[in-house]
Amino acid sequence: MADPVYWVTPRHLAGDDGALAERIGDTLVGLGWRMWPTSRNTLLYVSPDELCGAEWILASYPFELGGLPVAWQLSARTRATSAMTEWNAYFTTGVPHEALADLLVAIDAREAPGVGLEGAETVLNVLSARGWIRDVDRPRTTASDPGFSSSVSLEVMPTLVQDADPRPDLVGWQAWAEPVLGVPYLWCASFSASVPHDLVAAFASSLASPVPVPRRTLPKSAEGRLSVVRRS
Repeated sequence: MADPVYWVTPRHLAGDDGALAERIGDTLVGLGWRMWPTSRNTLLYVSPDELCGAEWILASYPFELGGLPVAWQLSARTRATSAMTEWNAYFTTGVPHEALADLLVAIDAREAPGVGLEGAETVLNVLSARGWIRDVDRPRTTASDPGFSSSVSLEVMPTLVQDADPRPDLVGWQAWAEPVLGVPYLWCASFSASVPHDLVAAFASSLASPVPVPRRTLPKSAEGRLSVVRRS
């Protein structure tokens, strides 16, 4: 008998159901991205126009964010012949795969994924529209869910996060979930400084969506914070 499926909210605390590689891989294949394994035991997907890449890098264990291993790295360049990526984004295990999938759909739809015209306010606007609360002290850079268990914030980029802009102390969007203060993070995400704000907004909007998501397993750290809408 198959495990029961729980339809739960909020999405940002639902975890990845232990299926982050499979769900995102299916999304990328559905978008027509090509995949091949690398010598580092990773899986590399490349968009049809060869401007974007998505790599499942958990096996190579490159570095951690918030004490969690990075699982997916996304990148984009302005020209297919360029060896330098314009920006990178990193996602640990535990990130809701729906939010990452929606980001990839937004990236795939862009003719020029390496550049953007929108300002940082677009990220905060979509979160505010979903009921997230802007930080009193940092209303132009930070917003949290109503339960204060997840945040999206413009911060100095963590060590090892790579961007085409070489200047020091650059800021990029960072997101994380901490179901209970003081316990380990459920997931973390880091966007380098040059990631277009509208792409970050696509991730943030999906992350804060009130639509229930299906899960077979629920994160133990989020017990008491998740609402089971129904079982199927």
